[in-house]
This record gives sequence, structure tokens and C-alpha cells, in this order.
Amino acid sequence: MKELEYPFDAEKILKQKKSLKRHLLENQGENLINKKIAILGGETTQDIKLMLELFLLNYGIRPSFYESEYNMYYEDGMFPNSELEEFAPDIIYICTCVRNIAEFPHLSDSREAVEQKKTLVINKFQGLWDHLYQVYHCPVIQNNFEYPFFRLMGNKDAADYHGRVNFVTLLNCAFYEYMQAHENFYICDVNYISASYGLDKWSDPYYWHMYKYAVAVPAIPYLSFNVANIIKSIYGKNKKVLNLDLDNTLWGGIVGDDGADNIEIGQETSLAQTYSEFQEYLKLHRQLGVLLTVNSKNDEVNALAGLSRPDSVLKKEDFVNIKANWNPKSVNLSKTAKEMSLLPESFVFVDDNPAEREIVRSQIPGVAVPELEEVEHYIQLLDKSGFFEVTSLSKDDLKRTEMYQENAKRTELQASFVNYEDYLESLEMKGEIQSFVPMYMSRIAQLTNKSNQFNLTTKRYSQADIEAVADDADHITLYGKLGDKFGDNGVVSIVIGRIEGKNRDELHMELWLMSCRVLKRDMEFAMMDELVDKAKTMGIRKIIGYYYPTAKNAMVKEFYGLQGFRKIKEDEEGNTTWEFVIDDHYEKKQHVIKVNEQE
Repeated sequence: MKELEYPFDAEKILKQKKSLKRHLLENQGENLINKKIAILGGETTQDIKLMLELFLLNYGIRPSFYESEYNMYYEDGMFPNSELEEFAPDIIYICTCVRNIAEFPHLSDSREAVEQKKTLVINKFQGLWDHLYQVYHCPVIQNNFEYPFFRLMGNKDAADYHGRVNFVTLLNCAFYEYMQAHENFYICDVNYISASYGLDKWSDPYYWHMYKYAVAVPAIPYLSFNVANIIKSIYGKNKKVLNLDLDNTLWGGIVGDDGADNIEIGQETSLAQTYSEFQEYLKLHRQLGVLLTVNSKNDEVNALAGLSRPDSVLKKEDFVNIKANWNPKSVNLSKTAKEMSLLPESFVFVDDNPAEREIVRSQIPGVAVPELEEVEHYIQLLDKSGFFEVTSLSKDDLKRTEMYQENAKRTELQASFVNYEDYLESLEMKGEIQSFVPMYMSRIAQLTNKSNQFNLTTKRYSQADIEAVADDADHITLYGKLGDKFGDNGVVSIVIGRIEGKNRDELHMELWLMSCRVLKRDMEFAMMDELVDKAKTMGIRKIIGYYYPTAKNAMVKEFYGLQGFRKIKEDEEGNTTWEFVIDDHYEKKQHVIKVNEQE
């Protein structure tokens, strides 16, 4: 919904929250995933909750809430709480503020006394975080501290160990160190958000004394938006691709009219410097695993000439897909998505032309279309939109551009073969298929939340859920990695089955998914072979598979049939149940991947 995309009108959202919620539920109610969120507040949180609900609904997440009483965040989280335990949260958000610091340093305090006060605050919070994870086994989001709204010592308050600003800085650094050492713990950077909004407006004492809001009510949507970005990232709702226009977006001018030598890029003018800075910002996204693509109305030779300039920060090789032609940009984007085996909703369309933006927005629902204005503000607009909020950064993320470029080489090689199996043999594929191991828990959880198309049940798991399943003797788990002569695709497939039956001889499939970037390489058959082998060693004689249709996973509707399962049930919604009886004559289904280094 455009009203909930950055930059939004915060006052309008606050006034129209009921109608916005109603519209969101009417338009995407069937596609929402349900999540339970506990808000433990050190301040009033009612409007924070209502705004958070709107932004999450806009991201496709329907939240239900547990909300602590005012300033009972510690008591609710630290001590036995039957209501919270029964609620069984999927995420806990601790909404505290600088006013929740019980005691600041006095000017007469020694260094040791200040250190002791700091340690007391840190121990209180770390004890709370540890306890919450032990009891609820779910991700925890914690606000850091905004700066105080006054500085007793002026500028010296930041540097002197007696200063409140200095004290808050040290506490925040301790919070960051804890986050770096603990998975499933996230910081909502209120310190930055309040500075960006304007600390004087953010911390207006009127709202504290009237309503016990540490954040001014007009600023609440900005806080809730940032919390929502963390949550949607945890549940795989981030964007993955920047689909970029060229003329007056990556450089100033029109390369086809002005010529590559005359476009604005480089360091010669202030305008050229602005475009260069924007290109530098975009290129940094490759480090996050964000994929860069081109979508330009241009002759390809002109587009490549612009990217070939010595002073262009972005080069042809930085992009995994380039569409420079005279087709409608909506068509180009859809074609790019199909070629990359991604859903269009994974894309952010970046174009200076408002007409092109409106066409893409209306033709391809789900694509993010930020409203670009002056080039000097492009970076701020994209950065604050939260499209690529980072909650985990795996090795696979770091080399995603390389993986997609390797896929292009595979496609090129495929064109030289008449026989498809000969092509698969030529890839020299090697697979690693094993039970879940700690090294890949984060990546496995990430895949369960990101994979929508090749996903039979679309069940979502947090990392804590994955760890619990891996330790459960009633479950069989498998991850699959796939590499070939062009490179390593990393973990690309996941299988989770639950052992049932009086004789523990049935395996019911809770999850079966695969990354679409390895489609048609027989990895799904390799997973089936290993699953059957493992099931047989555990005395399992029957595998029961389930397919639950969504708007995105139609490609696997007949997956179990292709694996040799027999359909035994189908309801009016298209949910199907399949059965595979394991016998002693099972024949391996794939012969082109060397699994676990076996010839």
C-alpha cells in the first residue's frame, strides 16, 4: 500500500489507521502469514502496537499481540507469566527508552562507581534476554537507547565518563556486543532513528508527561516502521533485486541523445558527483547479496557505452541481467524475474520517470516502486525504505551475485547441448545431503522463510524452530548443497519429516523446499534418494507427503507424483495428500549428481 511506503505521511497514518487496516485485510487477507508478537514496554506502547500492525499487514504478516502493562517489561519477561507462556510468542519486542535507565552517573562519582552503574544496567538487560530465550525460544528485538534530551555538561557530556551522553553510548555498545555474540537477537536502532527524525522533536517531554510516551506521538510511525522492517526481514519478506533505469537515474542526461562522453557521471561537476555517489551506494548492495539489474529504454550499445566509461562506478559485470531495449519496462521486469527464477515481488524498480513508475506499479503488484525526486536524495529514500533490512548475512548472501552470474554461464552451456542429460553430466555436479548441522542452521531458517515457489507446504521456521526440530528424535531432517564446475550454490534444499505411527514406521513430510536457482538439475531427485535411504535405516515403510496450494507454489502441484507417490486425498481447496510405500526394490532417481563425494 502506497500510504505505508517510505516516505509516508505519519499524521495521516495515525488518523486513518482503522480504514487502512480494513483495506489491507480486504485486499490480502488470504495471503497473510500469522505471527504472535509480544511487546514488553518500558513506556506506553498502544499506538506503537497499532502502527506496527499496519506496517506488518502491508508486508504480508498478520500479527496478534501480547502487550505488557506500562513499564512492566522486566517483570513480565523475567518472572513466571502464565499469560505470556500461553500466548507462546513468535517474536518478543522490548520497547524501552532512555527514561528506563534507573540511575545515571553523578559528577562526584569515581570511574569505578560509574562502571558499577553501567554494569548493573547491562546485567539487568542481559539477564532478561537470556531468560526470554531460554523460556520462549524465539527472536528478541531490543531498542537501544536514544540520547537524553539535555546535556548537563554541554559538548563535554559526550566525552566525559560522568556524562549522560557518554553513559548511553557505553550502554549501547554493550548491547551491540551482546547482539554480535547471540543469534536471534536484534537491535532496533532508536539512537539513529531519533537522530534522523530530530532528537528535540522525538523526545518532546510533553508526550512523556501527558501519555508516558518516550517517543513523540507524531514520530511513532517511524519507530514502528523500523521494527516492522526487522520482523519482515526475519520472515523472509525482504526484497532481493534492484531493477535500475539508466538515463537520469544512474547518470545525468540521455546517453542515446547526448552520447556516452557527455552524460553526467564522475567528478567534473557537482551533478556528476551526485550520480557517482548514488552508483557507489548501489554497488555496496552487492556485499549484502542484493542483485543489480538494468531496465532501460535504450539501444543496448548505448547503455553499455555509458557503463563502459572509465569513471562509471558500476560496470557491465556488476549486473546479473541487462535489459536495454524499447519494450515496456513492466515486460522487461517480468521477463527478468522469470529468467532469474524469482517472483516479481522480489524486485525494487528504481526509475526517475513517474509515468514509468506508475505503469510498473499498476501492472505488476508486489514490486516496490519508490518515488524518486531529486537525485541528491535518491540514497536517503532507498536507504530509509528498509527494502534490504539485514537480520542475517550468510556466506551465500555474500556471493549471490557471483552465483547468478555462474547460472548465466550454465544457461549458455546448456544451449550447446542437444541432449539435456549430457548437459547435466557436463556440469560435474556434486551434492552434500546430510542431517541439519549447526553450521547451516541460520541459512536453513532463512530458506524456509524466503522460498515460496518450490515449497510444498510453505511452513515457516525461525532458527530456534530449526534447532528444536534438529534435536528432536521424532524428526528426520536433511539439507542439500549443490556445486558444479562453475561454482557452489550453497544450501539449496531442505526436507523435514515427522515420524509417526504405532510402530514409528510412517514419515509425514512437514516441509520440502528447494531454491529455484537450481531448478531442473535433478537435486529434488537426489533429495528423495537420500530421504528414502535414511527412512529405511530407521525402519520407516511409508512416506506421507502434503501439498498446500498458494498463489506462488503452483509449480510443485504434481511434485510428489513425479517422485513416485500416489495421491490418496484432495479437498475442495486443492490441498492434496500423497503416499509412497518404501520397498526393497527402490531404484535411485538421479544419476548425474555425485552425492556426499560418492562416485
